[in-house]
Amino acid sequence: MNEIILCKYGEIVLKGANRNYFESLLIKELRGRMALYGKCEVNCSQSTATVTPGDGFDLEGAFEEAKRVFGLVGVSRALRVGKNLEEIGRGLREWIPGQIRGARTFKVEAKRSDKTFPLDSPALCEVCGRLILEAVPSLRVDVHHPDVVVRIEIRDTAAYIHAGQDKGAGGMPLGSNGRGLLLLSGGIDSPVAGYMMAKRGVRVEALHFESFPYTSELAREKVITLARELTPYTGDLSLHIISVTKIQEALNASCEEDYFTLLLRRFMMRLAVMAADRFRCRALITGESLGQVASQTMEAISVTDPVADRPVFRPCIGMDKEEIITISRSIGTFETSIEPYEDCCTVFTPRHPRTRPELEKVLRQEEKVDWEGLTREAFETLNTVSIRRSVL
Repeated sequence: MNEIILCKYGEIVLKGANRNYFESLLIKELRGRMALYGKCEVNCSQSTATVTPGDGFDLEGAFEEAKRVFGLVGVSRALRVGKNLEEIGRGLREWIPGQIRGARTFKVEAKRSDKTFPLDSPALCEVCGRLILEAVPSLRVDVHHPDVVVRIEIRDTAAYIHAGQDKGAGGMPLGSNGRGLLLLSGGIDSPVAGYMMAKRGVRVEALHFESFPYTSELAREKVITLARELTPYTGDLSLHIISVTKIQEALNASCEEDYFTLLLRRFMMRLAVMAADRFRCRALITGESLGQVASQTMEAISVTDPVADRPVFRPCIGMDKEEIITISRSIGTFETSIEPYEDCCTVFTPRHPRTRPELEKVLRQEEKVDWEGLTREAFETLNTVSIRRSVL
């Protein structure tokens, strides 16, 4: 039997004259992902992509992978048959029983895109329902709350039969909304922020700040692991690492303690802008959540943002910690994020950080150090780790 993967588009169907651009990105990404599981053909028609396996293709693994492709809202294991009742009936009798094993009730839904098909949708549902009942006599029909919905789709070139549809990743195809630089710490929030912006079609690169020897090699490896755990969603990812050790030592020696975190974050923003220029990223991405810590109050953010010359996306800004943790668990980064290895933000942490700073006072503190020289020197430490997409 010709079993395939049927993938339904999401919001790109609303893109009008630009739809072909978004569809081409989606199909390119889907083909790349499916190639990880063997030889196959990926085609698209009528707001649906089909994955037809070749010899040795891992259909189960590819099915799970397809559910992580942004731009798809539904993914099904389906049977492709000819557009005639004989082949449709054979599929219902021979293939469907194995797909609905354990169900007690069902209903049939039909979609007839090809209006030349001799039966309309209600008549097709009636005929197919009888055939399923003949094949699985223990079933009964429940049109209101069925255990399973069997769908028959009559399309231009073939008919498709499937029982149930798994939820796709949704969002927009990767690369459809530009490139962004994620400020990736070792915590819970920033990987979630990267995932959420990738879901909106942003091609993500990552930037991490380290403070060796105050932070350990294990802390660096933790961040590399987090980046790797994002790749099933972001694709191949470049992780850029910059040392801010000398900046922190200079701030600790010259500035008032309660301004330390704010000043450090302004340095980070400057360095992030420089990295974004080098790697052609048109936006910065952070995991900040309003009011979560002292540096994430409205006043603190207004002090750090002026040094950024491009949008700073904060997809977690209105979320509480439990909401962020839920997403972190679902994408597989939570357990790594809570490993007890320090990051640069835990070094020289002030006992009483400013929560409502004034920009003028922050600037006076910043004048106590050679911020231009320190920024240039830190940027020269930049090194890049290239991380290939992982297969879950």
